[in-house]
Amino acid sequence: MISPLLEAVALACERDWRMLFERLELRLAAGEMLQVSGPNGSGKTSLLRLLAGLMQPTAGEVRLNSQALTRQRDELTRNLLWIGHAAGIKGLLTAEENLVWLCALHRPAERVAIWQALEAVGLRGFEDVPCHTLSAGQQRRVALARLYLDAPPLWILDEPFTALDKQGVAQLESHLARHCEQGGMVVLTTHHTLAVKPAGYRDLDLGLHNL
Repeated sequence: MISPLLEAVALACERDWRMLFERLELRLAAGEMLQVSGPNGSGKTSLLRLLAGLMQPTAGEVRLNSQALTRQRDELTRNLLWIGHAAGIKGLLTAEENLVWLCALHRPAERVAIWQALEAVGLRGFEDVPCHTLSAGQQRRVALARLYLDAPPLWILDEPFTALDKQGVAQLESHLARHCEQGGMVVLTTHHTLAVKPAGYRDLDLGLHNL
């Protein structure tokens, strides 16, 4: 059995005096994709934030390389790329400046690599354009360009297909599957039905989990 990079052990999350889920168990190893699904309010985004170390669980723990996440902050930074539901970019900065800033938080990137990443998401010629002038779909592509840089192995993505057109959706699906096939890992939420799935794909339905 392949050792998991990321684990949730007896995980529980309570928000606004309501238990979203409890006794949740999951394991994620190299090459695997986990799609977290369920109705609105079932705790999908909360689970992703717990796995990314952005929230603390009500009970249980998240483990990275078999050790509690609370003791693995530096290791988590090296291994994780988080993209939330919002694009998370600054409107007054250009597409290139946003990526320079975002990459500097973890893995600094050369200008050539940033331009290549923007070209990969269909934003060639928009490198120097302030992001507040871009459409919602283009802003989402700026955020997703991070996936085409020297990205860490674990990607946690909250609704990454938001505001993308059909071409953008198809391209991202293929890129996520390729990342897993090359030994990477993806945890994502999406209301979109994936047409391309890696061999290590599975679904976690929080709605069924809480029945």
